[in-house]
Amino acid sequence: MEIISLFSGCGGLDLGFSQAKFNIIWANEYDKTIWDTYELNHAKTFLDRRNIKDINSSEIPKCLGIIGGPPCQSWSEAGAGRGINDSRGQLFYDYIRIVEDKQPLFFLAENVSGILAEKHTKAFTNILNQFRNIGYEVSYKLLNANNFGVPQDRQRVIIVGYHHQLNGTFDFPSFVNSGLKIQDAIYDLRLIEPIKTKDKLIKNCESVTNHEYLDASFSSIYMSRNRVRSWNEPSFTIQAGGRHAPLHPQANKMIFVEKDKRIFDPLSPKPYRRLSVRECARIQTFPDDFVFKYEYINNGYKMVGNAVPVNFAYALAQKIFIDIQEYLTTGTCNNLRKLECTRQLTVLN
Repeated sequence: MEIISLFSGCGGLDLGFSQAKFNIIWANEYDKTIWDTYELNHAKTFLDRRNIKDINSSEIPKCLGIIGGPPCQSWSEAGAGRGINDSRGQLFYDYIRIVEDKQPLFFLAENVSGILAEKHTKAFTNILNQFRNIGYEVSYKLLNANNFGVPQDRQRVIIVGYHHQLNGTFDFPSFVNSGLKIQDAIYDLRLIEPIKTKDKLIKNCESVTNHEYLDASFSSIYMSRNRVRSWNEPSFTIQAGGRHAPLHPQANKMIFVEKDKRIFDPLSPKPYRRLSVRECARIQTFPDDFVFKYEYINNGYKMVGNAVPVNFAYALAQKIFIDIQEYLTTGTCNNLRKLECTRQLTVLN
């Protein structure tokens, strides 16, 4: 089944869909710091490097599906939260434009939980209704990736649209391999000494397979919360920047001093350090043969943190593959939720 990928990043979503037997034939990513990583790890996919606004839908191959995560910073609770009023938030309309023009059997879009915030209700309802107006029945749900084989607490909104000819909507899968912990992902890496890096890499990143970590100061905002999870807990959310990377579980949890202030435990048996790029990638469920190419370490953290966890993507893709395959084989799909159950999507409060 041939599909295309928009706002592809380094391709975590793409890899999960590939593992579920989809064939990603075309992808689009505008950030030049990501191109080498994408092309190295997705050698069979054509990468279009242009701004999506400059791409005419006629230049994109025919496809059975479209996947992608329109930029989420505009919807983030941690950011300015300008939503659709921000130029990045408006890129959602280009995603809709291409879905409308290509009319695939399905689409999947991923975004941060902040898109469900009350201040974005009108904009989000409009997005859902636009998808419905161009021929799709839409399901959306806030999911925690930890319930889908990812050793991390990571809340994300998944929007799936099925073309009206399927006569139903996507039914989200139940939990798959839930409750994984940090030790499940990186315990063996404790035997590898990571490389301190302040900014630019000293060595070629391929030679050390991304075992660098950011060695920089910690801001007052960072020190306002405990940033250490133990080995037997899921990781904090892996974010798109080195300065906000969680601390390695080798150290004790931070000590509360007063509201919005913590300190490092002076009795900690091992020092405090941020997780390395590879450790973050493991927690995002990237395989070790997925190599991140970057000259500056923060670009490594950015690629990993912005990605959809591979196992999470696979769990969703596997369910979609079964639905679409049944439809293509029989002309119907008994796994879908029927339309009468889904009309509430147009009346968000």
